[in-house]
Formats: sequence, C-alpha cells, structure tokens
Amino acid sequence: MAQLLSSFIPAAETNSKRLLIALHGLGDSAAGYTWMPDELGLPWLNYQLVNAPDFYYGGYSWFDIQGDRRPGIDRSRQLLVELLDENRARGFATSDTVLFGFSQGCLMTLETGLRYPHLFAALIGISGFLPDYERLLKEVSPVARQQRVLVTHGTQDPMLECKSVRAQMAALKSSGIDLTWQEYPKAHTIHGEQEIRRIREFIVSSFDTPEQSHPTAR
Repeated sequence: MAQLLSSFIPAAETNSKRLLIALHGLGDSAAGYTWMPDELGLPWLNYQLVNAPDFYYGGYSWFDIQGDRRPGIDRSRQLLVELLDENRARGFATSDTVLFGFSQGCLMTLETGLRYPHLFAALIGISGFLPDYERLLKEVSPVARQQRVLVTHGTQDPMLECKSVRAQMAALKSSGIDLTWQEYPKAHTIHGEQEIRRIREFIVSSFDTPEQSHPTAR
C-alpha cells in the first residue's frame, strides 16, 4: 500500500515534539494549510500537512464521493494509522499530537482518531460529517471516551446541512464521547479569526499549556 505524502513545518521551539496533523478537504491539498502556523501562533507546535491519496481535479480526495465511500475511507484510515505509527517511532507521541481535519478531513479525523488505540492531545473536525457514526460507535477504541474532541460547523453550509451533522455529533456525545460542538454563521469554510481563536484555545487547553506563558501565541 502506498504511503501518504506530507510536508513538515517545524516548531519555532526546536526541541518541541508537539504536533498538529492537518487533513484537508475534497479537492484541496497540504498546500492549503500552510497558513496554520502563522495564524495559530503557537511556537511549540510542529505541523504535518498531509495529502490525501487520490487525485481529484487538481487536488486530492480521501474517498469517492460519488459511489461507495466505505472502501476509500477504510483505505485512507489504514494509511493514516501507518503515518501515526511512524510518527510514534520518530518520537512524536500520540498524546502530544492533535489530529485536525476539514470536511472530508474532518470525517477522516473522527473515523481514525476514535478507533486509534492511543489517546491524542485532541481531535478537531471542521465542517465535516459522519454518516456511518453508528458503525464507528461499535468500533471505537477502549480509550475513545477519554478523548477530547472539538467539532465545528456552519449554520449556512450549503454542502453539508448543519441539522444532519448536528444530529450525528449529538449521537457521538450521547454515547459518552467527550465532544464539544460549536456552530458558526458560516458556509463551508473556516469562520475567520473567531473560529481560529476557538481552535487555538482548544489546542492550548488540550496540552494544559497556559497561553499567556507563550508571548507569541495570539
């Protein structure tokens, strides 16, 4: 099986092993998330920006959106598990890793993160969906209900209706998943500084790192 291609942006603090892995949405690529280090402003955070395995109109896709999604989801999840295992071998502990995804990447974050046998610092999903949540809940790892999760969505999203995604995430939360759900008056995007601030705060609190102790953190 092929390996996922990714780019690595090192933390400003050279000895840090804290890591954010970013999974893009349909038709995007790792290049679409090069803004994250500057916008989040966390000098102790490394970034690994990952390309999905399938070409899609100049970008990449994690799974087939036209036919049966499941084979592509399972294949991509296995590739991500291999990436996570490799990172652990390189000294990036899962407990020091944030798994972040947008849209398709949000789905892959939840599908992978809640099955992976080790706790992450956090799982963060933006403007995604989880149509197979019932299957996922049957297959979550023994540590999944200890995992901190943030999922955000737009009330004006024309691609993924907020009402249906809200119900999917409510099902996860009612099962005992420690999931924080946040809605914004946005379309299928990130809601500017307001949402970035929420993401930053969630990351900082997940590492139990006082933000004020890092003067370059905004």
